[in-house]
Amino acid sequence: MRAVTGLWRWRHNPLRRTTDLVEAWVALVAALALCLAVPAAGWAAGAAAQHSLQRTVHAQQQGRVETTARVLRPAPVAPGAAASSDQAAEQRFRRAVVARWTAPDGTSRTGTVTTSRAASAPGDAFSLWTDRDGRPVAAPLARDTARAHAVLVGLMTAVLAGAGVELVRRLVMRRLRCRRYARLDRAWAEVGPDWGRTGAGS
Repeated sequence: MRAVTGLWRWRHNPLRRTTDLVEAWVALVAALALCLAVPAAGWAAGAAAQHSLQRTVHAQQQGRVETTARVLRPAPVAPGAAASSDQAAEQRFRRAVVARWTAPDGTSRTGTVTTSRAASAPGDAFSLWTDRDGRPVAAPLARDTARAHAVLVGLMTAVLAGAGVELVRRLVMRRLRCRRYARLDRAWAEVGPDWGRTGAGS
């Protein structure tokens, strides 16, 4: 609103300078971009991310099968193997075990997988995701999680676009102010030496 008011105020003002009019137009364009272009960019990015993530969800759900695995024994630990900080943190919540499960083709498979500590004793059953060949894989991405990620992408895009518009506006305003001050310096250099002198027309 201030941009529109400023632009209208400078339309026929005899004291108007070119930089004043340019500043008003820049402010108006920036306001329109923040109100229209920035939300549109955020929506477009979010919609594109949603489409891509939902395709990923569909592909993962088609290519992964949930089955029930049963713990046989704890997985052996190599002697002298020092766990990294990430591995140590993971071991507080999950543990590697040797388990048996049934592949999608009906064959029995045995291998080392990770499971929660609550289901790490021999004989405990837990849910396990496998690919079509029976190899353990991560659980497919949930649709709600994909939707949340798409919303975050849209919001971040809108924030970055808004920051970009504001940055460009500030740079243009700074450039205009520098030009205005340079013109004032030149004008003062022309009339300054004669300022207040008799017969100098001041």
